[in-house]
Amino acid sequence: MKDSKQNIQSITRRTLLAVSGAALAAPALSRVAFAQDKKVIRISTPAANEEWQAKGLMKFKEQVEANAPSLEVQVHLNATLFDQGTEVAAMQRNNLEVGMISPQDVASYIPEYSIFTAGYLLRDAAHLHKVFDDSDVATEYRGRVSSEMDVTILGSQYLGTRHVILRQAKDVKTPEDLAGLKLRVPGSDTWQFLGRALGANPTPIAFDEVYLALSTGTVDGLENPIADMLAAKFYEVSEQLVLTAHMVAPLFFAMSNSFWNGLTDEEKKVVSDAVAAQATFVDEGTMATEAEGTSLLESNGLKVTTPDLEAFRKHVQGVYLESDYAKEWPDGLIDRINAL
Repeated sequence: MKDSKQNIQSITRRTLLAVSGAALAAPALSRVAFAQDKKVIRISTPAANEEWQAKGLMKFKEQVEANAPSLEVQVHLNATLFDQGTEVAAMQRNNLEVGMISPQDVASYIPEYSIFTAGYLLRDAAHLHKVFDDSDVATEYRGRVSSEMDVTILGSQYLGTRHVILRQAKDVKTPEDLAGLKLRVPGSDTWQFLGRALGANPTPIAFDEVYLALSTGTVDGLENPIADMLAAKFYEVSEQLVLTAHMVAPLFFAMSNSFWNGLTDEEKKVVSDAVAAQATFVDEGTMATEAEGTSLLESNGLKVTTPDLEAFRKHVQGVYLESDYAKEWPDGLIDRINAL
């Protein structure tokens, strides 16, 4: 009888503990279920933590989550989720909600839009936003991207004006002075064409590998905006900045169509407002950095030079106009872009 009584007491205690544990676990399970009910926006970008783009995406996350409790934003920097150039395919497969993509990415799917990858096309940040946000050109561009690429461009931002950065100082006046130099570019054909148009030997390397490539001499230089150069500390492994100003670079905030179409009207408004705020933040930060960027680079020991810009412009534009790319450009589109 004694053993039976002890067993009964033991079972009773175990039962009580199980019931108590279940009661304690209930709120936690509820929290997990609530989290699983949220719509998760995963963003992939090659940007590093110190870049304005990365800082802007954290602002986007903060604003969205503050105004739409049904949404959760996850920002993946340094191409840790998807490699640069693979974001569109990931969105099409519904493996990614947002990719920060470029006109070069778009041209890979819509060849005639290689016109937007040409050097010396856009004049400044204001012209950029006219072309991609506030014109009939923008309406057509976004419409075709949506229908043919299955992604929605929600906004554009000014990534900066791109210049040539050299590992070792060199007298550069014209594109001929870059002949034979291994110039890092992203992997797509349109980026490599730009490298050749500048007079260099384009060498595709992932952005997160550029610092090491410069330090070891795998490449002789790269073309990049000043703000990115400062954020990535390329001045530590470079000697010269050549102010070619060959491209005013836009970046698009693109969302997979299936995810965008699955949002409520209220959620779409919150996301759209946050995209606009993020773009303004990045634009202002980038331009502020550029305003003092050359002085900062010089203070870090870099030689800053200005080449014969007319020689670069004439050469680069001539290479594009004589290329197979130009044969596919829509009639009259370059005039419409210039008119804006």
